[in-house]
Amino acid sequence: MLESDKVRSSQQGKARLKQAYKDARLTQEKLAQQARVSVDTVKRLLGTKDCPHGVERWAVRNICNVLKIKPTDIVDKKDWEPQQQLPPEFEQLIQDKTDLFCGRQFVFKAIEDFFSNTTHGYFTVIGDAGMGKSAIAAKYVLDNPDAICFFNSRAEGMNRPELFLRKIRQQLITRYQLSDAQDADLSTLLAKVRENLSAGERLVIVVDALDEVDQEGAGNLLYLPTILPDRVYFILTRRPYNLNQKRLQLSPATPSQELDLRKKSQQSHRDVKEYISQLLEHGEYKQGLSQWIKQQPSLSNQEFVEQIAVKSENNFMYLRCVLPAIADGFYNDKPLNELPVGLQGYYENHWQLMGMTTKPLPRDKIKIVYVMCALSSPASRQTIANYSKQDEFTVQEVLDGWQQFLQKQENYQPPRYRFYHESFRDFLHRQDIVQVAGVMLPNISAEIADNMTEGLEL
Repeated sequence: MLESDKVRSSQQGKARLKQAYKDARLTQEKLAQQARVSVDTVKRLLGTKDCPHGVERWAVRNICNVLKIKPTDIVDKKDWEPQQQLPPEFEQLIQDKTDLFCGRQFVFKAIEDFFSNTTHGYFTVIGDAGMGKSAIAAKYVLDNPDAICFFNSRAEGMNRPELFLRKIRQQLITRYQLSDAQDADLSTLLAKVRENLSAGERLVIVVDALDEVDQEGAGNLLYLPTILPDRVYFILTRRPYNLNQKRLQLSPATPSQELDLRKKSQQSHRDVKEYISQLLEHGEYKQGLSQWIKQQPSLSNQEFVEQIAVKSENNFMYLRCVLPAIADGFYNDKPLNELPVGLQGYYENHWQLMGMTTKPLPRDKIKIVYVMCALSSPASRQTIANYSKQDEFTVQEVLDGWQQFLQKQENYQPPRYRFYHESFRDFLHRQDIVQVAGVMLPNISAEIADNMTEGLEL
């Protein structure tokens, strides 16, 4: 689907467009001028001029940007996004990350403003673990089917430059019908795409979790180009970094902008409260959350939203863990003031509640958790049992106790499991946790390597 593809306005869209440009106090001529389209294009969308072949998608997008409305306000959604095909290797991740997504409009507005004010460049979203960077990237891709994407994942080994180039190349060749590009490097690919872009069209490439890239030697991470062609943009996400970790050297002629979520506490706090309110009304969680709130002395829904938002420290991963746990009854014997604070506090609290610090230490369960952490790919219960040298019953106990941290991949038979978020792996590698757990990380890695040598499969 290209920006040069043609679409038509719906009957409701014609009326919406007419009202929108009047609300903006623009004439048809002024709207056309600001959107860099012809007056005839505006008239075709309004239905006052014949439109036998439709209007280019880029023209609709430009008009909507000027009027601050969505393309689907003018064009039927089924026509605007007729066959959205997400890259199969990222489809499940995108769907998972965008489930119950809300807010973050200030981020998308900043991205669109950057695109409108520059001819090309890099826009980077920075934030701590759990602040919603991957969800923002996934939501952008879902709402912009023309975007190209790559989601780095250290846990799945999807984080090497050669893999990034191969996946991006496949998407670009398919999207833009590129020829003689099977072995092209990224700069060559972008130049080829630039030649195929129609007026007003742009290429956006979304790259998530730049901090998880595994790349030796010098040079930009993923060998991202220092110079970009006009109308080519990258949206990057990454954790906070120091100068020697940045590894993104750009030409002075290449615009770049960063949005640090940590510095947007007011906007994030508003989005966090919206997310909590949404789950209070969600069919899967409403009853459990309502029952827990009623057990608390003089606690209203609004007070619950306010206090949980404060405890979350604007961390969506915290909410994604704690709210379902409350709804499931995990905290039935805990008053509000004893709920964990912040994502790290939640990890520590759950570690203790699962008995991982009791004496004597449950070394069999600790071993299973750390083996799952060390495995490079999702694994079945039997595979986890084989690598940890524990029985499947004990493995299932761990899977049940840590289910809110796990992603269950049911497209495999038997199902496979992996830890949901890289920040939990970071927690498990914290020196104080490792010492208390009494594990030797090099030994676990060596055991896994030995098992692979002996032919055990993941």
